[in-house]
Amino acid sequence: MMKDSVFIYSEDLLSYKFNTNHPFNQIRIKLTLDLIQDLQAIRDDQLIPPRPASDDELQLIHDPRYIHAVKLAGIGQLSAEQADNYGLGTEDVPIFQNMHEASSLLVGGTLTAVDLVMSGKARHALHLGGGLHHGFRGKASGFCVYNDSSVAIKYIQEKYKARVLYIDTDAHHGDGVQWSFYDDPNVCTLSIHETGRYLFPGTGNVNERGQGKGYGYSFNIPLDAFTEDESWLDVYRASIREVAEFFKPDVILTQNGADSHFHDPLTHLSATMNIYREIPKLAHEIAHQYCDGKWIAVGGGGYDIWRVVPRAWALIWLEMTENSNCYGSLPSGWINRWKDQAPIPLPVKWDDPEDMYKPIPRKLEITEKNKQTLEKALYPIRNQNKTESI
Repeated sequence: MMKDSVFIYSEDLLSYKFNTNHPFNQIRIKLTLDLIQDLQAIRDDQLIPPRPASDDELQLIHDPRYIHAVKLAGIGQLSAEQADNYGLGTEDVPIFQNMHEASSLLVGGTLTAVDLVMSGKARHALHLGGGLHHGFRGKASGFCVYNDSSVAIKYIQEKYKARVLYIDTDAHHGDGVQWSFYDDPNVCTLSIHETGRYLFPGTGNVNERGQGKGYGYSFNIPLDAFTEDESWLDVYRASIREVAEFFKPDVILTQNGADSHFHDPLTHLSATMNIYREIPKLAHEIAHQYCDGKWIAVGGGGYDIWRVVPRAWALIWLEMTENSNCYGSLPSGWINRWKDQAPIPLPVKWDDPEDMYKPIPRKLEITEKNKQTLEKALYPIRNQNKTESI
């Protein structure tokens, strides 16, 4: 019997932990699930444990020598010089014990989600431990050891022969996934992110459109710093609908970084919870319109783990399960359980206060600039449509 939605989780996912001071902290997954459970919005049979990815599966994207290096690093047997060659042991990706095992479990969680959806056992699947979109074939980058989304897309192609639309709404450009499929016309990538002018990884320009047979299948919309809800959502609504209509995918994979929020300490956008209501709503709509509901969602960035991420990620699950219990006050039980661990006051409402930040002086200029960026990004589609209608 098909389950409508499944949530991939086990406590072992929290073992992907660099150190106590690192901004990437997977306790945010536990905070999110706990919030969902307090709402009585998930059943035990919807919780599915992840499995580790095999070496063969990791090698769909990653170099065997790199995988071997990660294994050695996790047991303290990789030299500093070797580690540096592979992007390991850096400030962004410190080495930690059992790094390979923890990282392969995150990848396997996304593959678990893929198999459940693509085999028809579930219509939607959420794996918040995934979304590590900066990992490269032979190098770690941006808090990411292995790139679960890239492995999952290649796995979908080889096992299920399906066309994948990858939608990335992390504030940081989804570079690792884009470059993995830059010449592949059967994978379409759409990334909406803060401009790389001041933000890692510095890529994701409008003119990055793919190469060879893949030219025209990479879409990037770099938003100006301090972009607010209205402009962000205008870009999202137009791009996801037009790109989906252009590509007509068999399945969608969404990366749901929650770091475009005003409170996020690593980025410079000014979004509120309003965008995190709309992101999964439109993804859900597109999945049913083009893919018979096939929707795999993963996590990603999000570094205000107390005030922002649990609310934003819970909204994905509540949309997947068509649960409307996400307005007004947050459950008091959740707040009371976590308030003593949180270094800042926890939110008490689902939505942000209207006076959360001072008015942005450049709002009109930013909005117009983003509108022009959207036009440039979608020009090939819109121009093709005009040509065909003549």
